[in-house]
Amino acid sequence: MQITAAMVKEIRDITGAGMSACKNALTEAGGDIKKATELLREKGLAAAAKKAGRVAAEGLVAASLSTDRKSGAIVEVNSETDFVAKNEDFITFVQQVADQALASSAANVDELLAEAWLPNPGQTVKDVLNGKVAIIGENIGIRRFEKFNAGENSAVVHYIHHGGRVGAMVEVSAPAVNDEIIEAGRNVCMHISMMAPQFLSMDLIPAEQMKAETDFQTSTALKENEEAEKPKPAQIIENMVKGRVAKHFKALCLLEQEYVKDGQFTVDGYMKSVNKDAKIVRYARFERGEGVEKKEENFADEVAKAMQG
Repeated sequence: MQITAAMVKEIRDITGAGMSACKNALTEAGGDIKKATELLREKGLAAAAKKAGRVAAEGLVAASLSTDRKSGAIVEVNSETDFVAKNEDFITFVQQVADQALASSAANVDELLAEAWLPNPGQTVKDVLNGKVAIIGENIGIRRFEKFNAGENSAVVHYIHHGGRVGAMVEVSAPAVNDEIIEAGRNVCMHISMMAPQFLSMDLIPAEQMKAETDFQTSTALKENEEAEKPKPAQIIENMVKGRVAKHFKALCLLEQEYVKDGQFTVDGYMKSVNKDAKIVRYARFERGEGVEKKEENFADEVAKAMQG
């Protein structure tokens, strides 16, 4: 059977594979489009499995918001190299993943991968991801996503920094969510991107983490007191420990942090300066490759290995 340009285009539209790969699959399948599609997907799965063990710590963070700002999603999609992360096709794919997460009811990445791909419901998200792996030639993974559905008198705001290296999203609440509140929310997202808070507020710190820090500060203070020329009374040591613990955690809590644009305010104080009833309800911060252990290679050693190979 003759393979036509129209057939190649149809397969490409279905799978997203390269033109030559589509033509080869059609030839192998004897012109059967359904069979050719399955062949390409199988090859994509094989390619993805082969590359799955390789470290993917680069990539992009992207976000998507509904037009009314009542819902928003932020995602991290990883690649092996920064070169791929700058590829227009990859950038488009990551934004589509963010749009998919926004429309999704998935509770985790596995559920998201199993969903029908919005731009082409004939494929799942996983099918498209495997196709990208096969075409691009790197391990690519949807690492995580978070979705906010804003409550009454609330809106979702986001900010993506450094070309997708880091991003933040907040739910902001006020009696009237106007442009001023949205701008304040965006400013707080910028702050979050820079300062990387670990908790929203002091009351959300896990008890075991609070205890561990208290134990550490107590041990430190007692040791200092033993070595001091004039030891302090137990009550003073106890107050010293409380102060040190509070200082430690205030630096990690978003609402207690010194606002980066104006040090006279905490973040909560800044929001109150915009509107006395304005507040940050919750936040998410993603930094690409955060917590992923990269494999560091010396370039000269890499060249030497290649020559030996």
